[in-house]
Amino acid sequence: MAIQRISRAFKDISLSFEPHPITKDLPILKNENAIRRSVRNIVQTIPTERFFNSLLGSEVRSSLFGFVDVGTASVIESQIEIALDNFEPRVNNVQVQVDPTPDHNSFDVTILFDIIGQEFPTQEYSFLLEATR
Repeated sequence: MAIQRISRAFKDISLSFEPHPITKDLPILKNENAIRRSVRNIVQTIPTERFFNSLLGSEVRSSLFGFVDVGTASVIESQIEIALDNFEPRVNNVQVQVDPTPDHNSFDVTILFDIIGQEFPTQEYSFLLEATR
């Protein structure tokens, strides 16, 4: 039986790389903000985009050139769930809802997840997914 790792705190640097105006240090994301940013990065990263980990990411962008319908929304949901299951071990109970908006050729995506090892409320990350041509 695998041992489940329980962490006490999570930290990550902000990818904006804008230094703090007074201390000139890089800003640090803590706890739920760090994990929410990680979820966003995994979903929006295209596989082969990262040099030293070519598998990291999701195939969501490749689904955007199909039809904007319930079938494509279902494919996007499963791709996000697989990517988070493979690359983000700090979350569980992932629920993904993708609503197609054919008039705007886009999808409204909402990801709900729980953080393992901390007593945070269920986290939500929402964004608009659209093809950029």
